[in-house]
Amino acid sequence: MIACPSCATELPEASRFCLSCGARLAAPAAAAEERKTVTTLFCDLVAFTAMSEAADPEDVDAVLRAYHAAARKVIESHGGTVEKFIGDAVVGVFGVPAAHEDDPERAVRAGLRIVQALDGMTRPDGGPLQVRLGVNTGEALVRLDVTPGSGEGFLTGDAVNVAARLQATALPGGVVVGKLTHALTGKAFVCEALEALALKGKSEPVDAWLVKEPRSRTGLRTAGLTTTPFFGREAELGALQAALADATESGSARFCLLVGEPGIGKSRLVLELARFLEAALDLVTWRQGRCLPYGEDVTFWALGEIVKAHAGIVDSDDTATVEERLEAVLPQGDDGPWLRQRLRPLLGLEASQASREESFAAWTRFVEIVASGGPTVLVVEDLHWAGEAMPAFIEHLLAQDLKVPLLVVATTRPELLQQHDGALTAAAADDDRLRRITLPTLSQSEAAALIVALLHAELPEEIGGRVLDLVGGNPLFAEQ
Repeated sequence: MIACPSCATELPEASRFCLSCGARLAAPAAAAEERKTVTTLFCDLVAFTAMSEAADPEDVDAVLRAYHAAARKVIESHGGTVEKFIGDAVVGVFGVPAAHEDDPERAVRAGLRIVQALDGMTRPDGGPLQVRLGVNTGEALVRLDVTPGSGEGFLTGDAVNVAARLQATALPGGVVVGKLTHALTGKAFVCEALEALALKGKSEPVDAWLVKEPRSRTGLRTAGLTTTPFFGREAELGALQAALADATESGSARFCLLVGEPGIGKSRLVLELARFLEAALDLVTWRQGRCLPYGEDVTFWALGEIVKAHAGIVDSDDTATVEERLEAVLPQGDDGPWLRQRLRPLLGLEASQASREESFAAWTRFVEIVASGGPTVLVVEDLHWAGEAMPAFIEHLLAQDLKVPLLVVATTRPELLQQHDGALTAAAADDDRLRRITLPTLSQSEAAALIVALLHAELPEEIGGRVLDLVGGNPLFAEQ
């Protein structure tokens, strides 16, 4: 019902005139909505109907509450939002309201983590509680007038429906992903291609993959194809190349802090530096890690990935293999046992307790070992997610004045400059070994040229200005 603004008479919602006083009523406001690329995670309990039929309703409710709480915790800790609970189904969405460059990967990792989180949980009959999951990426219509997390549905689109259909095809404990999700996350996970699926409501078979396990994150985004052209960052790329040349010629460590808003091109700049080095004749050691905004024990995750890369360790290695490969890269002599104990925690292995100072000293020694063989680049991505400890370690490296041909590149959002008070983020650094490179937004002409290159066509005049305003000079927004 609605109320007449003139006489307050309650009227049916479709009324155009007041049935009491005859006043004209305002037209109903159009629903606020927007098309967005999102990744939907659809999670369902196995054999829920049979469980409900055989068990006491209170016992079923207790199981559902625990399951819903566990799923919500995982989804939200990975940066997603629970769109709604439908009985035993949990629908999570990544990309709304907050968008991240790696939303598809976050969704798949959340799916795998939900399976782990339910390990040990039981049904009322004592059997194991199991789920099957589907993850799909695509365009959806998002209702902007609905508060995410309220429980009211705010997504509509085929991509959302496909996630539910993929879930229905998964085996217990399985995570099945669609074509675009697989294309965007294939380097992060080991996947098994499934036969094209005949899904309900789809006129053509749908390609799908079963996610087996995560790959090591080593070398993320330093290889592979990119469809977005690179331009407007030549000066910044030149600054990175010059810093590496300076480190190589001087035989001393140099540091670059890449600062920019999300989507502005920090990771792409790192990728272009890697491509430049791959094409060069001189051999350069490249080690890369990324700070994670989600998960447990992630404070020094980026450094752990760098250690894994150097030792050739992948996430699927068992404990004995990890220890063997770590041992192979440790120096002979008195330093070996000491380094082993300080590096083990970075690989998820048990170790004796140590102070931060001792750990920093050992990790610095390891960095020296990595760079002792020749020009070396260490990349730490998304430093803003690491809290205080990881920037403190990089500042420790800076303070040592290392005599090795090393370039340390750290990428971060501007908030780190306000949150962290130290030499790495000082407004005016006197140390010529440290360079801060701030990535500005693209100019209107650069953004327009990028959009033309992405579309392989000129923008129609009637929408060109609006698209440029929405893009705001951000390359990621232009691509989306």
